[in-house]
Amino acid sequence: MKLEYTKQNIITGLLIYGIGDSVASLLTGEFLLTRLLGMILIGGTVYAFEIPNFFNWINYKIPETDKSFKALMNRALLASAYFNPLWVTRHLFFLKVISLDFGGINSSLWGIGWDSFVGSIPISIIGNYLIQNKVSNERRFLSSCIFSAFMAVYYAMSELLFAN
Repeated sequence: MKLEYTKQNIITGLLIYGIGDSVASLLTGEFLLTRLLGMILIGGTVYAFEIPNFFNWINYKIPETDKSFKALMNRALLASAYFNPLWVTRHLFFLKVISLDFGGINSSLWGIGWDSFVGSIPISIIGNYLIQNKVSNERRFLSSCIFSAFMAVYYAMSELLFAN
């Protein structure tokens, strides 16, 4: 399996993650220029590299030609499992760092990440099922970014919803 990090994925990641998080931060009254620039950087580097490569790994493990119910569900579950509580916690950590809210970096992020992940399971499985099984591999990262932009609103709100 060959790793990929393409110009198209970089541009897609920086634009859509930047825009999605900006909408979320505007809705929560937490918009900061550092956050926008940080999310552009993270979307165009970390996410643009790791997400398409994880999707490629799913294709390697479960070929797209396998249309059995088990294969379709496993593709969706693997993608959903990728965006697990640790991933959500890391995303919240990134948001704290790029918002320069170092005091907000504490163990409660793990609980918020866990609650946020569990709360999103129904929509996440449906979204990842569609992305993994109905979207071509070439457009999968774009589709995932768009889905993530909608989820960014949820993740941004999750700190308000799930914080103790």
